[in-house]
Amino acid sequence: MSLPAISPSNDAAPAILNTTVISLRKTLTSETEPLAKRFRALFSLKHLAAQKPATPQTVPAIEAIAAAFTSSSALLKHELAYCLGQSGRDEAVPFLRHVIEDRGEDAMCRHEAAEALGALGDQDSLDLLRQRRDDPEEEVVVKETCDIAIERIEWEHSEAGKLEKLRQSDFASIDPAPPLAESATAPSIPDLQNTLLDTSRPLFARYRAMFALRDLSSPPDTPTAVPAIQALARGFSDPSALFRHEIAFVFGQLSHPASIPSLVETLSDVKEASMVRHEAAEALGSLGDEDGVEEILRKFLDDPEQVVRDSVVVALDMAEFERNGEMEYATIPIQAAA
Repeated sequence: MSLPAISPSNDAAPAILNTTVISLRKTLTSETEPLAKRFRALFSLKHLAAQKPATPQTVPAIEAIAAAFTSSSALLKHELAYCLGQSGRDEAVPFLRHVIEDRGEDAMCRHEAAEALGALGDQDSLDLLRQRRDDPEEEVVVKETCDIAIERIEWEHSEAGKLEKLRQSDFASIDPAPPLAESATAPSIPDLQNTLLDTSRPLFARYRAMFALRDLSSPPDTPTAVPAIQALARGFSDPSALFRHEIAFVFGQLSHPASIPSLVETLSDVKEASMVRHEAAEALGSLGDEDGVEEILRKFLDDPEQVVRDSVVVALDMAEFERNGEMEYATIPIQAAA
């Protein structure tokens, strides 16, 4: 199955593809460039793709991201799908559908593509997502992600969802599920923890509790931060690898030192799913200015799992970024790209 049509390569690129997008695309799609450099190019393109209102760079940036789906790196392809979902652009949908439909693609990448369609709120993808969710031969992580994506799309377009009042988040990401709606009586951290850990409840409801706890963990000096992080850390005992991986992702967003012990334990567990360990490594990368984190990460540069090794390389680059106090994890300054 071939990828959806993409604009001509750099040599024949139309005038609208300015030198910035051309250069970033070349770096991102090059298998000889260091992985960390390709990641920085990716996040530069993500910024260009997500501009509102759209600019002449928007579609070329989306196509540049999608062009890298031919890479051999599952880690990179997973991140491509995430960035397309965060773009907020319908032009990304055909590329994401293609990834989900490709049974030969890595499950970690296909799961991220399903989550991205949920982030885009694409109702036209509901049939595909239901097919994958209901297929008994489908990978569990893909089935679970499709289930959450379906509920997110249905929630986003429902009258009940539109009427919900949500707490203003400190994070700009489009999440797999919204936090729990605000009410006259705010749920306590123990109540949210009970929902988070209740495996009898739908994953979507549990994710809502997860993101509510995340928002209670920011800013880092708020009194609820450490108790909320401790509640989230208990999610690492969940039977779902998808769920555990999302806990690690949230910790990466928070970059709170209180999460370091559980992240180190998760990364160190060689029996843990690689998609969870990789997310723990990248979360530690976001904490790279904390004492000892770089030394811990370097211990896993020769890990048996390729995706973990690759994540550690990226995490160490992120740690350097944190240590240098750079504003954006990208190749080009965001101000210059705007």
